[in-house]
Amino acid sequence: MRPSLLDPLFAPATSLEGVGDKVAGLIANVVPADLTSRPLRVGDLLFVLSHSLIDRTNRPGVALAPQGAIVTLALTVDRHQPAPRGKKNMPYRVFAFDDTGEIALTFFHAHQAYLERQLPVGAEVLVSGRMEWFNGRPSMVHPDYIVPAAEAEALPPLEPVYPLTAGLSARVLRRTIGKALDRLPDLPEWQDTSLRERLTLPSFRAALQTLHDPQRIDDISPEGPAWRRIAYDEFLAAQLSLALVRARTRKLAGRPLTGDGAVTARIKAALPYTLTPSQEQAVADIHTDLAHEQRMLRLLQGDVGAGKTVVALLAMARAAEAGGQSALMAPTELLARQHLATIAPLAEAAGLKAALLTGREKGRERQAVLDGLASGGISFVVGTHALFQETVHFRDLVLAVIDEQHRFGVHQRLAISAKGDAPDMLVMTATPIPRTLVLSAFGDMDVSRLTEKPAGRKPIRTVTMPTDRLDELVERLRNAIAEGQKVYWICPLVEESEAIELTSAEDRFTALKRVFGETVGLVHGRLGAREKDEAMRAFKEGATRILVGTTVVEVGVDVPDATIIVIEHAERFGLAQLHQLRGRVGRGEQASSCVLLYKPPLSETAKRRLAILRETEDGFLIAEEDLKLRGEGDLLGTRQSGSPGFQVARLEFHAELLVTARDDARLVLSRDPELASERGKALRVLLYLFGKDEAVRLLRAG
Repeated sequence: MRPSLLDPLFAPATSLEGVGDKVAGLIANVVPADLTSRPLRVGDLLFVLSHSLIDRTNRPGVALAPQGAIVTLALTVDRHQPAPRGKKNMPYRVFAFDDTGEIALTFFHAHQAYLERQLPVGAEVLVSGRMEWFNGRPSMVHPDYIVPAAEAEALPPLEPVYPLTAGLSARVLRRTIGKALDRLPDLPEWQDTSLRERLTLPSFRAALQTLHDPQRIDDISPEGPAWRRIAYDEFLAAQLSLALVRARTRKLAGRPLTGDGAVTARIKAALPYTLTPSQEQAVADIHTDLAHEQRMLRLLQGDVGAGKTVVALLAMARAAEAGGQSALMAPTELLARQHLATIAPLAEAAGLKAALLTGREKGRERQAVLDGLASGGISFVVGTHALFQETVHFRDLVLAVIDEQHRFGVHQRLAISAKGDAPDMLVMTATPIPRTLVLSAFGDMDVSRLTEKPAGRKPIRTVTMPTDRLDELVERLRNAIAEGQKVYWICPLVEESEAIELTSAEDRFTALKRVFGETVGLVHGRLGAREKDEAMRAFKEGATRILVGTTVVEVGVDVPDATIIVIEHAERFGLAQLHQLRGRVGRGEQASSCVLLYKPPLSETAKRRLAILRETEDGFLIAEEDLKLRGEGDLLGTRQSGSPGFQVARLEFHAELLVTARDDARLVLSRDPELASERGKALRVLLYLFGKDEAVRLLRAG
């Protein structure tokens, strides 16, 4: 049960005065939480933070107020000038003056009686708003504030500026946040006293008060104590939640998986290359984990083409030696088929059977796989989330491998765990993730990194080129194709959009077809699975030599003889994504190149991004730079459960707090695994406050 103390914050936002469904819908657009599955709550408003401040203390006088500046003026009202009768589009003006000059306060669609009450002739008032000058005459259109001089304290000296959306006024949002803040109950302190003192953190209430009613410009800085307090709370909630998932996962005792090494040896013998040192290390770590009674929960990070699939296969080999089955789950059918293409011949060489299970297998073919899994005749199965379905039964699933973890949430990890008797879990990602993000998204896991490229991989030459040299590029491609090379051409959109002037995949396909004829293929996310497979097959077999696509070719697509990739509008992609795309080439014996085609002029960030790609191929270095350039944003591709979509915390400012929060969470649970102590109960409040209800349910589930 959620503590009743939190009920005021869990009430719908529409329970606040002046907030109907329409206003709540608009505010939901600026709330950082994921509101796809529930309505806006009062508590959500607390975490909408301002990005800047308006200084209402600037009082230069009418004549000295600069164009465009926000100023506060002490004025005497002189006269009203209503719009001429019948001319509603003309403004209503109120003329007022101070010692330095006269100003016109300008109102459109004005109500005369209201303005006469607000600004009676002869009254002394404070007016605050943006200054405008027309033909040497000062004006202020729709002032933000008009207050009688006697009530000067009603004018906020510093005013927070919140993110807005069309139809939502700053004043309505500020007023609604103020009302939400009034509903904040007295909450117990969940932070450790000595830690709070060491980090100089205010209380939760005082931090929110400061952020929403700042007295100094520093009060709203992400590096100030108020913001750091809320960021630390959010990190601690996330780390506690991950640690509880880990404890629950580990509590389901695994079983030691050991073997004689025969299957592993046969697979290694069938490989056309030797493993790199970091692959050998990762396999050793995994085999050690598997031999333990505790369940394995390990993240395998490897740059594009670092050979993660083979490491996973050698883990699956150990599971087979111990008499169990393994499942490898991929986010797309394309990737699942590719994993199978790598695994099946090696499994066969070791005398084992591998099979595929996606949404596309139907009828007899599907039934044969289901029967093989139930009987144990299939040792390795590769598939998409179709592996989760209730109709799928394993004889003895002991190892689950999940590829591209960030596409799957924590709940799906738990769902696949339910398929076997608490199977060991290996999670893989080709997205090089900075250490701080590993902590935030995968804090419940041990980590192995593959740092070298497999033997024989050639470096990729990366060049940048403006779009006005497109004809020159097409001519170079003509020569490359005549020499037998293959080319990827990546576009950011599937079809032309009027909103953004970007070349779409379909447009580029049509344009290149005019030059290269039938040797051009097209692949994008809107095609059906069979059409995608057909387009990939034609490219792989050489029926087409240029494959135009969207980022659907980003993850794991393997065509070893593709040697050139052109990324159009490269300035529109994030660094990590550009690096992933570049990794589609350089997978064979030939030298490869990547052309980053951009539309000038470039912003400073875009220039830096493209420069980094020219300078290095180290995915981990690129990921760290990406984090610096754009914050954690959406570095992991999606913002679903299991990915680090924080509401308040910003890794570029608060990374060191994340490490502290992880240690704090682990220490708390080692001393108080049920969160039953006074601090434990307060931490349960924290978990609810930041939407980690699932974690509290895990506590109850034991």
